[in-house]
Amino acid sequence: MVVSIWRYPVKSMLGEELNSSYVTERGLIGDRAYALIDQKTGKVASAKNPKKWGKLFDFRSVFIDPPQVVENIPSVRITFPDGTHIFSDQDNIDYTLSKVLDQDVRLIRASLERPSYEEYWPDIDG
Repeated sequence: MVVSIWRYPVKSMLGEELNSSYVTERGLIGDRAYALIDQKTGKVASAKNPKKWGKLFDFRSVFIDPPQVVENIPSVRITFPDGTHIFSDQDNIDYTLSKVLDQDVRLIRASLERPSYEEYWPDIDG
């Protein structure tokens, strides 16, 4: 039994609860369709590295229109922790996200190929 369905349009940001969704062999259409690239490393920003990217969980992303096919993913609205928002198709999106995150980032439409993620291994005594 499915109790709720959540889609996360931008990797490592909060997402949106759905009533229904199209599903492919790769999962929900539009799930993690966008990602932030760390311009210094060229890797996908991931909250799995909380020291560097933990602030991403303070942002929410939702699609402007529901995606229906993988090849035609619509733009997203990204809401900042203070409640203001920006759209993925705005000219200043990279500058604005970089400024708010205090990291040089670029928002990309995720490819269907396997991405390269930044890894973090915590120091654990013992």
